[in-house]
Amino acid sequence: MPHALLLSGSLGQGHDVMAAACADSLRDRGWTTSTVDAMALLGQRSGAAGEAVFRRLLALPGVYDAFHFSVLRPGTGPAALMEKAAVARLAPRLRELLDREPTDLVVSVFATAAGAVHAVRRQDAGSFPPHMVFCTDVTPHRLWVHDSTDLFLVTSEVAAAAVRRFRPEAATAVVPAPLRRPFYCPPGRAAARAEFGVPEEARCVLLMSGAWGLGPVAEAAEALGAAGVHVLAAAGRNAKLLARLRAAERRERKVHALEYTERVPALMAAADLVITSSGDTCSEARAIGRRLLLLDVVPGHGRDNLQHELELGFADVTGAAPGDVVRAALAALERPGPEPSVGARREPWEKAFGEALGGLGLS
Repeated sequence: MPHALLLSGSLGQGHDVMAAACADSLRDRGWTTSTVDAMALLGQRSGAAGEAVFRRLLALPGVYDAFHFSVLRPGTGPAALMEKAAVARLAPRLRELLDREPTDLVVSVFATAAGAVHAVRRQDAGSFPPHMVFCTDVTPHRLWVHDSTDLFLVTSEVAAAAVRRFRPEAATAVVPAPLRRPFYCPPGRAAARAEFGVPEEARCVLLMSGAWGLGPVAEAAEALGAAGVHVLAAAGRNAKLLARLRAAERRERKVHALEYTERVPALMAAADLVITSSGDTCSEARAIGRRLLLLDVVPGHGRDNLQHELELGFADVTGAAPGDVVRAALAALERPGPEPSVGARREPWEKAFGEALGGLGLS
């Protein structure tokens, strides 16, 4: 059986979700797969330091915007130096991994991993397997794009143009955003509400902001509950946020504090509206037929992605102040949501992904 190596990165959960979607499709075609966290390959100290720097940049108003739009997107000197330092540590470990694990395809869903593959391939081009990069950002920055990549998978024509900014002759394929399998067969609204203790006729929102729980989620949850709305408030992997949500739950009975869970399809099915930051969660909500209220809390690429989600429709945007969230949510609850796109709608992704593999001489 052919084997694929998927290279992800544990900054948030979005990269892992896309890696899992690709792995599912490959296994359906008879492949074996393995997924490796590029941050872990950097080593515990370097990986932790990289995550800490990224979190700090996000936490400082305006700093990550400046870094993303002025440094990362065009790939100016500081970005090149940052990539060079990471690749110097990552490439030897990747080479060792490939020596131990014969591979027929490498898929990078993390920019630093794409850079490491490029470095290894330059040294050993003759025997290196095809390399595919998959980026769901609407504007991939410079560190996503390298000359040795065989194919770039993106989810919009805007993203394809962004790749060609740095490599005009690049092979690109625009594919539908894939979903994790449970999103193609979510529970019904009534069953989902019974699972989470939400009354059938109540107004209900799902409030989440990625695995890191960015923004004032707890404050917004309590304000929404006080306004009479049931709030399924997900903390992601943020333990401090979970503690604040549980405190809000004790003060406001309509708040339902939730630790990290894989039951997101059921949570979306139970809600009338999904309030979230921009990211792959938006495609999941649309698949289940839920309108979006987007929190403008992720700078840099998050602002690009937010604008794209608004263009796709059935979405509004709000600032992070609790009063703003409540006012926007109450208005959004009165607007229609999209039609669900589940079930057979997995077929467009499978068809596009199969064509991408075929273009690389694989099946």
